[in-house]
Amino acid sequence: MLLATFSNCWLLLLYAVGDYQQLLAITTLRLVIFSNSKAKIIGGPTLYINSGSTINLTCLVMESPVPPDYVFWYHNGKVINYDSPRGISVHTEKAQRTTSKLLISNAQPSDSGNYSCVPSNAEPAAIGLHVLNGEHPAAMQHGKHTSSGTGLPNSWNMFLYLIMNIALLVFNKR
Repeated sequence: MLLATFSNCWLLLLYAVGDYQQLLAITTLRLVIFSNSKAKIIGGPTLYINSGSTINLTCLVMESPVPPDYVFWYHNGKVINYDSPRGISVHTEKAQRTTSKLLISNAQPSDSGNYSCVPSNAEPAAIGLHVLNGEHPAAMQHGKHTSSGTGLPNSWNMFLYLIMNIALLVFNKR
């Protein structure tokens, strides 16, 4: 039997073998799970901008008791390189409600796609962005954009994977 219980920052495992139980406190692993924490990108689910303008995406991290350690931005499932000579910057303000702004100067059609905001302690958010070259958004065909297919890990799958690996380590040491 394996039972996992959670406090706000430590993982405890209680397992029973035969007629006795052991409690294992894993203090070297800090695991913070905030099931209600989520991110939101303002202006979604789809945004249209003109070629040559500045892309300004704002991500809000909501319902989180503590600010995230980091906020990563992805474009079509790949981490955005902030050190690019292209004019890409990220400004993150950690507070009660964390705000992260992604700025990309001189937008090009190649900048179109799915953008994701991924905080360390919250569910990610995504937005579909179209860079227009004189087209009108109403004349374009577009579908629903979601964060699926971005290559980002599902937080619950990662959590279960972590628990199973810890359980295997504990039982293999016996």
